[in-house]
Amino acid sequence: MKKALLIIALSVSIVSCNKTAEVKEVKTAYVDTSLLMKQYTEAKDLEAKYKTKSEEKGRQLEAEISRFKQDAANFQSQAQANGQAWAQQKGAELQKREQQLGQAQQALSQQLQQESSVEMDTLVSGVKKFIKAYGKEKGYSYIYGTGDAASILYAEDKFDITKDIIKLLNDKYKSPSKKEEVKK
Repeated sequence: MKKALLIIALSVSIVSCNKTAEVKEVKTAYVDTSLLMKQYTEAKDLEAKYKTKSEEKGRQLEAEISRFKQDAANFQSQAQANGQAWAQQKGAELQKREQQLGQAQQALSQQLQQESSVEMDTLVSGVKKFIKAYGKEKGYSYIYGTGDAASILYAEDKFDITKDIIKLLNDKYKSPSKKEEVKK
């Protein structure tokens, strides 16, 4: 009986050794996301767009602020000449204008921040989809992200595909078909 068990165990181990387990190579890489966003042309264009928009709308507000400052300076020189009642009324008006200008500055800032946030979220989502497609095409099991919110503390440079991704994204962004999509 012991011989039979030994023979069965031996035959099972031989059969199992003949079945070679397929071990799939795990191909990994990483992308420095902060570098990607600094060097990706579309991200730079988006940043420049909102900087310009902020400057344009800021100029209009600055003109109103300048007029307010001038009125405030005139108020101080005219306050003694026109009496206390006039000074109180005009002071209240100036204070109200100052509050309105402060609120306008805050509203402008929030509006620009919301608009840029929506566009940036769309851009980031597109980059993630691109990297996912790139990973599938190139046979990667994992592509990690590093940068400001680092999820990798160390990786060998040979696994860094950031430059490849930046080049492909910039080429895609510059391509004529992409420009036609943007114009539509």
